[in-house]
Amino acid sequence: MRIAALDDDALQLDLIKQATEAMGHVCHTHLTGAELMRTLRRETFDLLIVDWHLPDTTGPEVVRWVRQNVAARVPILFVTHRQEERDIVEGLGSGADDFMVKPVRIGELNARVAALLRRAYPENTGGVMEFGRYRFLPETRSIEKDGVAVELKNREYDLALFLFQNMGRLLSRDHLKEVVWGQVADVMSRSLDTHISRLRTLLDLRPANGFIVTAVYGVGYRFEAVEGQHKS
Repeated sequence: MRIAALDDDALQLDLIKQATEAMGHVCHTHLTGAELMRTLRRETFDLLIVDWHLPDTTGPEVVRWVRQNVAARVPILFVTHRQEERDIVEGLGSGADDFMVKPVRIGELNARVAALLRRAYPENTGGVMEFGRYRFLPETRSIEKDGVAVELKNREYDLALFLFQNMGRLLSRDHLKEVVWGQVADVMSRSLDTHISRLRTLLDLRPANGFIVTAVYGVGYRFEAVEGQHKS
């Protein structure tokens, strides 16, 4: 998963980054509220971790901004020294999903992050996944359309699965590149565009088949089910 962490303490940020990346996530760090809000205008994340005391604003103000300006309901975790009941009430009331008091305990942070991600992005545990006319078979990393196998390369399969599992979400280009090419994602944008174009062709993604993928200028792509089409 892709995480953004906000804290004015570089040491705390490094601790959070190390802990979440040890869990297998990618963590992008920010030192000011303005920096995170600028990033969120062009990038997408699966989880935000936010401190309360910031040099330019407050954590609750950042959370309220996110809820008003970011379309997707991204889960938000407060990690702060504030611990009074009124602080917890204000933090959750501003739109956060969970609240954790510093000093950061790695085991607790891991558990809270895992719980928020599990609730927001439930995994399919039944093996085969079906979306309308498309069936994903994880064991063989293959896809069938109307029962006919579609040959995809590894990265094409990873990208297709991620798009189907995140249907309706706007996903930034860097978000998609990190998922398909790994944490560094030092990949030309043209490579992502080529993969998207190939998936459109290979999976025949068009309204008649129930799904479309559209480019969103300046941000990335959105994969959607076409209204009126059946999706399982």
